[in-house]
Amino acid sequence: MLKQIEGSRGVAEAVALCRPEVICAYPISPQTHIVEALSTLVKSGELTPCEFVNVESEFAAMSVAIGASAAGARAYTATASQGLLYMAEPLYNASGLGLPIVMTVANRAIGAPINIWNDQGDSMSQRDSGWIQLYAETNQEALDLHIQAFRIAEELSLPVMVCMDGFVLTHAVERVDVPSEELVDRFLPPYEPRQVLDPDEPVSIGAMVGPDAFTEVRYLAHDKQMQALDRIPAVSAEFEATFGRDSGGLVRPYRCDDAETIVVALGSVLGTIKDTVDELRDEGVRIGVLGLTSFRPFPLDAVRATLAGAQRVVVLERALAVGIGGIVSANVRMALSGIQLHGYTVIAGLGGRAITKASLRGLFTEAIADRLEPLTFLDLNRELVDRELQRTRTTRRSGPAAENMLRDLRTARIG
Repeated sequence: MLKQIEGSRGVAEAVALCRPEVICAYPISPQTHIVEALSTLVKSGELTPCEFVNVESEFAAMSVAIGASAAGARAYTATASQGLLYMAEPLYNASGLGLPIVMTVANRAIGAPINIWNDQGDSMSQRDSGWIQLYAETNQEALDLHIQAFRIAEELSLPVMVCMDGFVLTHAVERVDVPSEELVDRFLPPYEPRQVLDPDEPVSIGAMVGPDAFTEVRYLAHDKQMQALDRIPAVSAEFEATFGRDSGGLVRPYRCDDAETIVVALGSVLGTIKDTVDELRDEGVRIGVLGLTSFRPFPLDAVRATLAGAQRVVVLERALAVGIGGIVSANVRMALSGIQLHGYTVIAGLGGRAITKASLRGLFTEAIADRLEPLTFLDLNRELVDRELQRTRTTRRSGPAAENMLRDLRTARIG
C-alpha cells in the first residue's frame, strides 16, 4: 500500500509487520518517533502478542533485548548517538552470544560538543562490535531493510543494525510502499531460535571462555560475518521476487560501467551525489557512484570489482576517525590493494552540515583534475579554525574551542 508518511512511521510499520514479540527502548532524538509509533501499535492491540518494555536507559534496552532473544522471543530496539555508546557493553554481548536482535540506529552526531543533527559517527564507532551494519539511502530502503534484517539475523543467528540518517530520513515525509502482512509472512517465517534458554534442555549461554578457546570463538564470529556476504544478496534477491522491487544487497553501483572517477558513499547523501553525477554526465564527464548498503560485513570483492577499472576514487564520509581521517576509505583501500589509482578521502556533513550539489560539483571537479589533498574537509571554514589555533598559541587558558568559535561566528554575523 502506498502511503505518504514520515520515515520513522514507515520503519515502525515495517517492524510491526515482522511480528516482534518484545520491543524495548529508551527515547532519544531522532529515534523517538519510531518507538513512539510502535508503543501505540502495541497499546492499541494492533501489534499482538508483543510486550513493549519502557526501560530506564539504552544500556537497559539492549540488556532486555538480550534476555528476550535468549528466551526465544523475536526482539527489537532502536537508539541513536550517545544512546548507542551507552549500550556498547551489551552491544558486544549480543553479537558475542549470537542473538538475532534487530536494531534501528537513527544516525546522529556524538558529542562533545552537543549536537543533535545527523552524521554517522555513532554507528561507525561500533563497526567492530560484531553486528551486521546495513545503511539505507531512502525511507523506502529503510523500510525494506528492516524486513530483510529480521530474515538475515535469524538465518545466521547474528544481530543486525539498520542505520538511517537522523532527521534527513527519520523525519522526512515521503511516499513509501508498505507491504501487506501476507507478503511479509510469506517472506519472513516464524521465529525459530538456534539457541534458547529452555528449562527442559538446560544450557549455559554466556559462559566464561579462557585463552584456550577465545580466539576460536572470535573466529567463528568473523566466519558468520563472512557467511553474511552470501546471505545478504541472496535475501535481497528473494525480497525482490516477493515484493517486486530491488532493495538491499551489498553494494549499489550507479553509472559506474565506464566511469573514470567513482564516488563511494553510504546513506541518504547518495541521492544528492547521484543528482550531481547526472549533471556532470550530461556534460560528458565519466563519473559514477558506488553506494555501500552493507558496511559490516565489508564487501571487499564487490567493491574491488566495481572500482578496479576507475582512474580515481573519492570516498565521501560522514564520520571522522580523529587522528587519521577516513573510516570507510580505510576499508576501500583494503579492497583496492595492489591496484594503482588516485584515492581521496573527503569528510563531509559532520554534525548535520548540508552537503549541497554546488559543493559536490566543485569537489568532484577538483578530484577529476587530481588537485585534491588526500584528506579533505568539505566546506571547512579555514578562517574560523585558524583564529582558534592562533588563540590557543597566544593564550594558555584560551577556553573551550567550541564556545570560542560560536562567539566568533556571532561576531562575524553582527559585523
